[in-house]
Amino acid sequence: MTNATAPSTRPEGLATMPGPIPFAKQPSEARHDGAIVTGKNREDGREAFYIHIEAKPGRGDGIVQMLRDIYGCVLDEPATGPWLGVRYSERVFGIFESFPNIAGRHAHVAGGGGDIFRDNARMNDILLQPAHVYRLDVLLNKADIGK
Repeated sequence: MTNATAPSTRPEGLATMPGPIPFAKQPSEARHDGAIVTGKNREDGREAFYIHIEAKPGRGDGIVQMLRDIYGCVLDEPATGPWLGVRYSERVFGIFESFPNIAGRHAHVAGGGGDIFRDNARMNDILLQPAHVYRLDVLLNKADIGK
């Protein structure tokens, strides 16, 4: 076995580790932005986001409503799909969403779903810590992505 080195604390180093933000400060009652984003944008190719979301204690229903609201927005986005909102436990959720290209992903971020994450008052009410948005490259898929 080789000695493992600690992962980079730079955002680019986190992009390969979906889940709780490694080495993040412990959640507190301090105000925070709705989301942090890691990973790189490519110039071409199919793109995706994986978003890790952790609810404050007792606020899981608020996350479910947030997912419903985002889903309502993405129904009107021709370049978003497939889109999945998932629940891992009472307080841990995720979103997986894919796009045919970087332009589709940018349009999604500029739309209603992005607006929801930019609503810092709402996010601070329901999120334990900022949602972690991972930029991903889609290598293979079996679904139609966008139209």
